[in-house]
Amino acid sequence: MMVWNSFLNDARVLKEAETLVNAGHEVTVHALHETGVTLISENLANGIKVRRFGKRHRKSVAKKIVTPPAKHSLFAGLGAISSRLFTHIAMLTHFLRYRPDVIHAHDVNVLPTAWLAATLARVPLVYDAHEISTDREGYAAFKGLVAWFERRIMPRAAGTITTTDARAKFFARAYGIERPVVLQNRPRLTAVARTDRIRQELGLTQPWPIVLYQGGIQQGRGLPRLVEAAASVSDAYFVFIGGGRQERELYELREKLGLEDRVHFIPTVALSELPHYTASADIGVQPIENTCLNHFTTDSNKLFEYVIAGLPVVASDMPEIRKVVRQHELGLLIEPGNTKALAEAIQALVNDPAKRATFAENAREAAQTLNWEDQEHLLVSLYRKIFDQQGNKSAKKDTA
Repeated sequence: MMVWNSFLNDARVLKEAETLVNAGHEVTVHALHETGVTLISENLANGIKVRRFGKRHRKSVAKKIVTPPAKHSLFAGLGAISSRLFTHIAMLTHFLRYRPDVIHAHDVNVLPTAWLAATLARVPLVYDAHEISTDREGYAAFKGLVAWFERRIMPRAAGTITTTDARAKFFARAYGIERPVVLQNRPRLTAVARTDRIRQELGLTQPWPIVLYQGGIQQGRGLPRLVEAAASVSDAYFVFIGGGRQERELYELREKLGLEDRVHFIPTVALSELPHYTASADIGVQPIENTCLNHFTTDSNKLFEYVIAGLPVVASDMPEIRKVVRQHELGLLIEPGNTKALAEAIQALVNDPAKRATFAENAREAAQTLNWEDQEHLLVSLYRKIFDQQGNKSAKKDTA
């Protein structure tokens, strides 16, 4: 497997790797090395091997942002490009030396390298499209290049995977391929006892409900609106768990609105610890905005994480999210990008403990099917099909 992150908090890649290990395959995840944070090579207790490449330095949001002179910016940009290129070359070289039976590319930023490695090694390629990167936040400048690569590579892949039915339909129509296997971003089914983890860690003294957002702090996810909504919602705490480019903006907005006592931030936590934080909240929020096709077709990790934890939800009314929330009666849907509607829906749940309890019970029931274990057989079947096809090809060559 190949992924363009450090493989410390990538729940999807971890679950897929675990599923394949449990099915009898040997899995090595090729990821990025963060100096002082990650090991270059390690064998995890679950049987997954990890090999990391390159040298990245973790950025801290607390550091003051200074705009460097244009000349230095140019050199920094060239340095970043060179670093990326050398990292891709190092991964490619290792793939060829490692001689895998299948190469599994996680998302488009590793697709060209994975395809080249699979071609040179003469092994099947699996492409796992986590996003629609031709219409995605922050990818506008690259959408033409992304489309060019996907149009040429996806039809040649031995297997394709994506995260929702809507995205599967998109890829099938856009590139004339068989519909990818759909593996939603569901957590494993875990029973986590409800605690006061968040309340104790943040020193929250009032018995108010905790409204939780967990995940990337990124543009287009409705997070400034959520902070603004907090100003209109009484008797509730708002907690953000995660990190990302929009952190500073949210901190400054909190200060501007005078919400330091009710809006709180917890940095990204380890995947193994996250369920304990989720289960100590009272309402889960997914206020993503309809800013691109990628958002319009998402259902998101956090929605399923709230379900597994038994939280009622307030979520944007978009097709894939609507399908999950309405089918299982998990909470309230609101118009994307509508701060007033967001605040009113949260206040409605804050004011009505009985309604929260009903939605929470529905979530606990839905968790019995909306979990990773209920769908992982699809991944195992895909790999079985690929290896069967490879076996048939080898048999034909031997016969000839």
